[in-house]
Amino acid sequence: MAYMFEFDSTHGRYKGKVGATGGKLDIDGKSITVFQERDPANIKWAEAGAEYVVESTGVFTTIEKASAHLKGGAKRVIISAPSADAPMYVVGVNHETYDTCHKVISNASCTTNCLAPLAKVINDNFGIVEALMTTVHSYTATQKTVDGPSGKLWRDGRGAAQNIIPASTGAAKAVGKVIPALNGKCTGMALRVPTANVSVVDLTARLEKPATYEAIKAVVKKASEGPMKGILGYTEHEAVSSDFNGDTHSSIFDAGAGIALSEHFVKLITWYDNEYGYSNRVVDLIAYIATRE
Repeated sequence: MAYMFEFDSTHGRYKGKVGATGGKLDIDGKSITVFQERDPANIKWAEAGAEYVVESTGVFTTIEKASAHLKGGAKRVIISAPSADAPMYVVGVNHETYDTCHKVISNASCTTNCLAPLAKVINDNFGIVEALMTTVHSYTATQKTVDGPSGKLWRDGRGAAQNIIPASTGAAKAVGKVIPALNGKCTGMALRVPTANVSVVDLTARLEKPATYEAIKAVVKKASEGPMKGILGYTEHEAVSSDFNGDTHSSIFDAGAGIALSEHFVKLITWYDNEYGYSNRVVDLIAYIATRE
């Protein structure tokens, strides 16, 4: 764990001090208890002083399964993935609707965190009749380095660094859970591509109210400097994916990449560091719910 924390092929080497002593992880002088348990119910979170647990294994993504952490003394559990039944919150979009009665919540996916802020701004200002989303997504650890068998679709098992692979995603439909006004109005798909990090969302939407592309740029820029500052970014640079590696925003609107067919039909482009940006939102969500205790 110490090695993996210090050395990162994508984000670079950690510049602080990392070590391991007595079965604990030491980072910059802070000692962190490490557990080795297959069943989360056996982890003694209370003894370690942990109140908020981030469930990021990708295995325990339902309320029932993630609630096992509560047995060890955790106060709240934040699932870092979409959940079939846990309430989902996206910081900057619906986090203020958080209900303290919920012990287990979901921070949704990195793609939902990218799409939702932009969708909210567009829907609030112009109304979205319907929309399709495509995320051009960097490969992840769930994919294979070379061709192999897959538990789902055959093409999911093809070599990640050699192919553009169409894949399913529930990110667009999940937007309807965090923005009820868009429920049933948006769906999408993914294209997994041979890049290590940073992804981009293509949101193609039909608008209720007519809007020039310049007007769309203006409202997004205003939101990025106001209520969604730090969550929704805005750039007019001719940027490419690697320029956003390490960006802490959930979503960075690319003003120069979008197009409009008419004042009711537009394609909007927004970038995200699917690792680092999302991780920052998990921390932000925990910080927020802590203020509600």
